Amino acid sequence: MNKVFLSLAVIAVISLTSCKNETNQESETTATEVSKEMATADISFGVRGNCGMCKSTIEKAANAVKGVSNATWDVDKKKIDVFFDDSKTDAMAIHNAIAASGYDTEKVAGNEDAYNDLPGCCKYDHAMAMNQ
Repeated sequence: MNKVFLSLAVIAVISLTSCKNETNQESETTATEVSKEMATADISFGVRGNCGMCKSTIEKAANAVKGVSNATWDVDKKKIDVFFDDSKTDAMAIHNAIAASGYDTEKVAGNEDAYNDLPGCCKYDHAMAMNQ
C-alpha cells in the first residue's frame, strides 16, 4: 500500500514539474516575440534611379545592411520602403549603403565612382525629384 502511495506521489510531482516548465517556456517565448516586435522599424525615403537594374542594385544595397529584413524600391515613385531591426542598424546606415552603391538618397549623395560605374540606363538626373 505504501508503494502505491509513493508511486502516486512521484507521478504527481513529475506532472506538476512538467506543467511548470511548459509555462516558463511559453512565457519566455512570448517575451522574446514582444522584444522582437519592439525592435522593428520601418522607414520610407526617396532614392534617385531609373529602371529595373537600379531597383535591383538599390534593394541589394539596402538588404545587405545587417538588421534589414526587407527593402523594396518603387521605380515610379523613386521611393524605398525598408523594414529593419533598429537594435542592429539605423536609418543612416541604410542611406549610406545605398549611396555607396552610387545612388542619391534624401540624406546622402551617391558615391561618384560607383555612380560612374553604373550602366548607362541607370545614370539618373541628379536634379530628379524624389517622393518623400
